[in-house]
Amino acid sequence: MEPPERYGRETAGFETAEKIILRWDSTVSEEAREKMIFEGDRCEVDRYLQAVDEIQRSISSTTISDDDQTKVNSAIQIAMARLEDEFRNILLVHIHALDIDSLLADLGSTSCSRTTSGRESSDFLEDDHLEQDETSTSAAASAAVVRDGGIRGSGSRDVLIHMESSSSAVSSYRSTNSIREVDLIPEETIEDLRSIAERMIAAGYLRECIQVYGSVRKSAVDLNFKRLNVEKLSIGDIQRLEWDALETKIRRWIRAVKVCVRVLFASEKRLCAQIFDGVGTAIDDACFMETVKGPAIQLFNFAEAISISRRSPEKLFKILDLHDALVELLPDIEVVFDSKSSDSIRVQAAEILSRLAEAARGILSEFENAVLREPSKVPVPGGTIHPLTRYSSDPSTPDMDFSELEGKTPLALHLIWIIVILQFNLEGKSKHYKDMSLEHLFMMNNVHYIVQKVKGSPELREMIGDDYLKKMTGKFRQAATRYQRATWVKVLYCLRDEGLHVSGGFSSGVSKSALRERFKSFNAMFEEVHRTQATWLIPDSQLREELRISISEKLIPAYRSFLGRFRSHIESGRHPENYIKYSVEDLETSVLDFFEGYPVSQHLRRRSQ
Repeated sequence: MEPPERYGRETAGFETAEKIILRWDSTVSEEAREKMIFEGDRCEVDRYLQAVDEIQRSISSTTISDDDQTKVNSAIQIAMARLEDEFRNILLVHIHALDIDSLLADLGSTSCSRTTSGRESSDFLEDDHLEQDETSTSAAASAAVVRDGGIRGSGSRDVLIHMESSSSAVSSYRSTNSIREVDLIPEETIEDLRSIAERMIAAGYLRECIQVYGSVRKSAVDLNFKRLNVEKLSIGDIQRLEWDALETKIRRWIRAVKVCVRVLFASEKRLCAQIFDGVGTAIDDACFMETVKGPAIQLFNFAEAISISRRSPEKLFKILDLHDALVELLPDIEVVFDSKSSDSIRVQAAEILSRLAEAARGILSEFENAVLREPSKVPVPGGTIHPLTRYSSDPSTPDMDFSELEGKTPLALHLIWIIVILQFNLEGKSKHYKDMSLEHLFMMNNVHYIVQKVKGSPELREMIGDDYLKKMTGKFRQAATRYQRATWVKVLYCLRDEGLHVSGGFSSGVSKSALRERFKSFNAMFEEVHRTQATWLIPDSQLREELRISISEKLIPAYRSFLGRFRSHIESGRHPENYIKYSVEDLETSVLDFFEGYPVSQHLRRRSQ
């Protein structure tokens, strides 16, 4: 039996502690509802915590009577409810948006550092200066190996890239110096949170503690997600987006995921360790996962949706960008999510990386097969761009100067090879035109389209290089020259002087009959070219205008000179209008009808309106 004096001391200690606990019972006290203990006098904070400790000691006391035990249980429930409210309030007060601009600059450095959060940032990713393209500059990581060492010859079908080596190499690499932890909550406040957590967990309120912590800190993560423009979209929502909109979101996601993994999630993990480490077994990890598991899954679902979406050539470089970003981040993901309970996050990231690699390989394979095996033999009307070229646009005879390819990445080699195959295929299709001029116009249109697509894609241009781009530019210019020769040499031949002059006997000069035939030949040829080539189509307005100008620079001066030398000989005879059908201005106007893609009659109606 316990000594009476000890019983009295314990009873007195409990009664004093009970009074303090009841004074802060928000269910019965208006003042308790309006004030928070940890926002007031530190002496009161210490008194309250000491009272909680006293109540907890009373639970295990053997000297407490049954009636007093009931009071102890009631007091501990009131105290835990109060501490839960205090815990929640402290966490809510310290929800801050990260200073995104500073963190982006900091992530560009290589040394580990810690910064302080809490300042308002500019609207991340909405500023024009942050909307720079995330080009796929680490192509060597994305396309690490070319099977059999590269392109083997003009009939090669073995130019296939794969990315497993980059992914597997990263998975075994666990160290990282790119994580940037920030102080989410001041150190003195962390001590208060830790003192509350210790008492709640000791009293058996672990689940309540974790739930409160996770719900509040998750709202802090959601706030920063919003600032980072990480949207709550389902996989279905993402797959229904138009590609233009999706491209922008991919650029934003790549920047956002780096901040999320290296700063936001890493800092949340550190905060959990500061508050809960040593309090109980793996409690810090449980709180961390309660906080970030949902947001992390939401974040990675975006990349997952892209990895399993319908494949098409225009998606290739953005898929590679996503792949490169995850390759770069995987060591950080493994460090931040290193516990058994976070296995699912690591596995999800690794599986997405694998699917992105497979998607890129699949796109290239489908792309190459489409170029190789497109079977159509019917020429496209008007020599315009073949559907195969449009399909193949995101990436002569098939002879190649292999010295030009030295130093290029495996992916660049593969893309150049596909372009070579495409040009070879197009040349085969051009032979189906019966008109040689249209054959050359078709090649000019299609090679020009490829060149413009390469120029319009920073990633593709960087990979293929300016030297090969110049070579392709030379091909479409060569096709344009061949078109002009095939069409206009015969027409301009009518405007020569040879064969028009006669001499001998009692007269010399111009043969009017020969001159009339020459004008009739010119008129017939030009009318036929005008009628036919007005229906041909050059879709690119700049190319169309350049070719018209080139035609005019040859045709108009030649006709003006011929007309100036021989007009009088025709006009002095009968029915000159039968021979001189065109003025110089008429020819200039007629050239404007060329390559519009519809008949001359429609041009005449347009000009008369």
